[in-house]
Amino acid sequence: MFFDSLNETSRKAPAVTEISRDALLRSAPGADKESEVKQTPNSSPIPVNSIAPNPNQPRKKIDEDGLAELISSIKRHGLMQPITVRQVKPFEYELIAGHRRLEAVKRLGEVYIQAVVIEAEDKESAVMALVENIQRENLGYMEEAEAYAALISEQGITQEQLAKELGKTQSTIANKIRLLKLSPKVRKILADNNLTERHARALLKLHNEKERVAALEIIVSKKLNVAKTEELVERLIKKNKKKPESRENAAVKRTFKDVRIFANTLKQAVEMMRRSGVDAVADKNETDRYIEYTIKIPKHSD
Repeated sequence: MFFDSLNETSRKAPAVTEISRDALLRSAPGADKESEVKQTPNSSPIPVNSIAPNPNQPRKKIDEDGLAELISSIKRHGLMQPITVRQVKPFEYELIAGHRRLEAVKRLGEVYIQAVVIEAEDKESAVMALVENIQRENLGYMEEAEAYAALISEQGITQEQLAKELGKTQSTIANKIRLLKLSPKVRKILADNNLTERHARALLKLHNEKERVAALEIIVSKKLNVAKTEELVERLIKKNKKKPESRENAAVKRTFKDVRIFANTLKQAVEMMRRSGVDAVADKNETDRYIEYTIKIPKHSD
């Protein structure tokens, strides 16, 4: 998480104090989840209706059960941690971190929310929104993959740069983005049935959506764990491998190829005779058993 906690929400809004991104990150408690919540002097109450959503928000949907618990907690104890925003215009802000907290406060009908205002460009805002969600461990793996891909394509950064910002390896980023090769239909089935990222990775080994959907039907109906899913995928790969062509089929193909060659040769011969002034005619009759060609050449020209 980025910050310690904050003062209780005030209905009277004092002047907002902006701080630099570096100063904010230096004061962040990091992964120390056991540390005592303290007041945050850099936060200020900001009107809820002045905060626009982050266009790079990686979370696509909110877990309603979890949100209900958060609303209950805020109602009972107050907001224990400020959201993070950046000022885009006078009296207008854009959310960087705290999507669920802002939504909870909105549903409670609060006018103000405690916030820390930081200086951040578009790229920094997008990366920080992703980092905040990852550190809170409440992003789905597909949402995370989509956020990685969006940052790379829209913000013009490389996988290596993104990996450095997130403290991950480049291969981790690449492997996560590979999940987006799965179709929306496959992703929905995975999400609807709470299947894990490892289930999704196993499906990538299959060659097309038809095979993946068929595998998912078995995985869901039999409630297969990851190990059983991987075994299933390996069996399907072996089953779907193209069988070696038999000698008989190969011979038939060669025969048909040869017949086409003969037919073209006859056609060319007839055309050559006609160009030479011979009124030759070729007729073709094809049955289930054979192909019959009849060539009529007049004995005497007119």
